[in-house]
Amino acid sequence: MTEETPGFEEKPDVPSGATPDDAEPKAADSSEEEPAAPAGDLDPTVGLTAELDQVRTALGERTADLQRLQAEYQNYRRRVERDRVSVKEIAVANLLSELLPVLDDVGRAREHGELVGGFKSVAESLETTVAKLGLQQFGKEGEPFDPTIHEALMHSYAPDVTETTCVAILQPGYRIGERTIRPARVAVAEPQPGATPAAANEEKTDDEESGGTEEV
Repeated sequence: MTEETPGFEEKPDVPSGATPDDAEPKAADSSEEEPAAPAGDLDPTVGLTAELDQVRTALGERTADLQRLQAEYQNYRRRVERDRVSVKEIAVANLLSELLPVLDDVGRAREHGELVGGFKSVAESLETTVAKLGLQQFGKEGEPFDPTIHEALMHSYAPDVTETTCVAILQPGYRIGERTIRPARVAVAEPQPGATPAAANEEKTDDEESGGTEEV
C-alpha cells in the first residue's frame, strides 16, 4: 500500500500573482494587433528628385568647366599659330635683308645695260626666288612722299608739284606683306614757297577766258 505525503498536491505552473486564466497563451490577441506604420515615412520620389537636382547641378558645373577649358585651348592654338607665322616672317625677312645689296647691284647693272649673258640668267633667277618668298619692291617717281615707307635723302623745290613728291628713286624699298624691310630712299621736291599751285592757275585762267564775273 502506497503512502501519500500529505501537504503536496500537483498544481499547474502559474506565475505568482496571476490567475489560471492568465496562464493561457495570448496568441489570438497578438494576431489581432495591426502593425504600426513606421514613423517619418515619406514619398520615395522626393528623395529621388533631390538626387536628380544634385546630379544636374554637378553636370552643369562640369559642362561649364569643359567649355572654359575648350575656349582656353582654342585661344592657345591661335596664339601658337600666330607666333609661328610671326617667327617665320621674321626669319625670312632677316634672310632677304642680307640679299638686298645683291639686288641693288642687279638693279644698277640693269640700268647701265650690263645685265647680259649668264649674269642676266642668274640675276633673273634670284629675283624670281625672292619674289616667291614674298619680297616686293616699291617706290616710283611721281608718287606722294610717305614718311612711313620713304626715306628722303635729297630735298628741293619745284614749281610743278602741289605736294611733297618723290622726284627720284635713289634706292628702291622692299617689303614682305605689311612688313617693311627697307624704306625707299628718294629725292623729294616741295612746292616753292609762295607759289600758286598749277591747278589754281588753270582755274583762274579759265575764269578769265569765260569773261570774269557773271551778271545776275
